[in-house]
Amino acid sequence: MEEIAIEMKGIEKRMRQKTIGPIDLQLPKGYVIGLIGENGSGKSTLIHMMLKIVFPDQGSISWFGENYKQEIPQHVRRQIGFVSEKSSREEDNLTAEEAAEFRAQWYPEWDQTYFEELLGKFKVPRNIKLKNMSKGERRKYEISAALAPRPKLLLLDEPSSGLDPFAWKLMIDELRSYMESGEATMLLSTHIVDEVKRLADYVLLLHHGKMHGMVEKDSLMDNWKEIWVSGGTDLAGDLPGIIQVQQDVQGVVRMITTECLNTEQILQDSGIPVLKTRTLELDEILSLWLKGHLPAGTQTGKGD
Repeated sequence: MEEIAIEMKGIEKRMRQKTIGPIDLQLPKGYVIGLIGENGSGKSTLIHMMLKIVFPDQGSISWFGENYKQEIPQHVRRQIGFVSEKSSREEDNLTAEEAAEFRAQWYPEWDQTYFEELLGKFKVPRNIKLKNMSKGERRKYEISAALAPRPKLLLLDEPSSGLDPFAWKLMIDELRSYMESGEATMLLSTHIVDEVKRLADYVLLLHHGKMHGMVEKDSLMDNWKEIWVSGGTDLAGDLPGIIQVQQDVQGVVRMITTECLNTEQILQDSGIPVLKTRTLELDEILSLWLKGHLPAGTQTGKGD
């Protein structure tokens, strides 16, 4: 049975302007889950509920198979690394070294050598207060500090905010390297589709506080395709997952399918040649997904 890092059951949070949930969700151990949604979709609130910074109005959350009704115990918190969308003001007047020394007191597994190595790779300035760093420099410190305790669960809320392209590439490489052991689980909240393409094993879509499903990224990229075949639009009626169909030129029909592998097999068995295929970009897939075209194999939460 697959181990679950975090499980949410019937989670709901009522806010002034919107309601998050109800949501059922399982984050499988050892994978990267890309959490995608527009600004205001509820991504940060979802993460804050996982940390019990925000308490849900109903539902339950389990961490590594255990449920805690009040605060998350210290021995569990020590296994969680977190990068917030907004920097903590409590560390403003500390240098990177001073802030790390304070954090290390709470994490028995803190790896100072690893932390120093990350600071060097990211070129984080030394001996200046965090509040005097640029946004990108401070972000690089925060990523380094989140990785230093070698957490089993990484919750990253827009981690690349403020990073230049070189630092962004380095962050991607470091996160990928960290996940190679298969022991850690990462939830990556982002609006940058390329981060999801490079890192994620699963894509989790949140829209207006509702979970629109979680699906394997490779399955999305393998199955959502634009295909051109000889024939007319009547072909679409016998094919699975067709969500768009158009007569391209005389004798050629263009279709978008969410089940390309099955579609191609049926066409091949019917002796109908596929003239051309194009894999949809992830942002195209997400746009169609939001319009109600669910990917095959989608794990959906309540309220969809």
